[in-house]
Amino acid sequence: MSTSPTSPTVSVADLTEIRVREPHRIAHAWATRRRRELVGPDGRLLIVAADHPARGSLGVRDDPVAMASRSDLLARLATAVACPGVDGVLGTPDVLDDLLLLGVLEDKVVIGSMNRGGLQGSSFELDDRFTAYRARDIAAAGLDGGKMLTRIDLDDPGTVATLEASAAAVSELAEHGLMAMVEPFLSTRRDGRVTNLLDPESTIRSIHIASGLGATSAHTWLKLPVVDDLARVMDATTLPTLLLGGDPQGDPKDTYASWGRALDLPAVRGLVVGRALLYPPDGDVAAAVDLAARLVHGGAR
Repeated sequence: MSTSPTSPTVSVADLTEIRVREPHRIAHAWATRRRRELVGPDGRLLIVAADHPARGSLGVRDDPVAMASRSDLLARLATAVACPGVDGVLGTPDVLDDLLLLGVLEDKVVIGSMNRGGLQGSSFELDDRFTAYRARDIAAAGLDGGKMLTRIDLDDPGTVATLEASAAAVSELAEHGLMAMVEPFLSTRRDGRVTNLLDPESTIRSIHIASGLGATSAHTWLKLPVVDDLARVMDATTLPTLLLGGDPQGDPKDTYASWGRALDLPAVRGLVVGRALLYPPDGDVAAAVDLAARLVHGGAR
């Protein structure tokens, strides 16, 4: 894997020792990290997502603890981020600090995940507190933006606190000229479990609510699911949009085909995908990522 010229090569086994004896290396590495423009000439992005564990969401397909091993997750992430065509990574501070020390974030777009307080399966899941990055932390560390999950349940009073916090984060990120990546869903509880509504009408409604958050939309991007009738859904916004991978189900070929069709829409500017690329059924992370990169960027980089 590539490493920063400002620090020696670090292995996963070294990370705890560095955290014990040299924690200052993390701040120094952020301060000296080589950055790049947010988007390249084609105006598209492929971002690998790794912020699920901080919300207590560790499952992939039928394995409820697939993401439990941090060393395994980091190895998969390092493989994915090193692939040509991958623009960057989305994660919480613990994961991004590890990747930074491993040297894989040089010349990459880095998006900080902000609200992970809505723990999966909790009674307070929709009161999704901002427990990770704040906008000022993202700016100070030289990250490129912040992402916020914004689930909207009209029957859950926790929604209003999440909306208010998301609006503040959009405004604060914009003050620093940084991307605000808003991931909205209309949601409901079924048998006590939060379920996102993925029909076109619900997605359109969530887009309009999310687009109006904050004092300006100048730096707002959306992160949306691939749903039916996506051309009509995407007509609901002029904001640049990245499509999410979600919890992978079914045949990966069908997933890639749906991404390919969606990427032809003008407002769709790329993908933010985690589990579908990091935990493919055949275990070949590099092959899965390369296929996604070809869909996003084609043959030109």
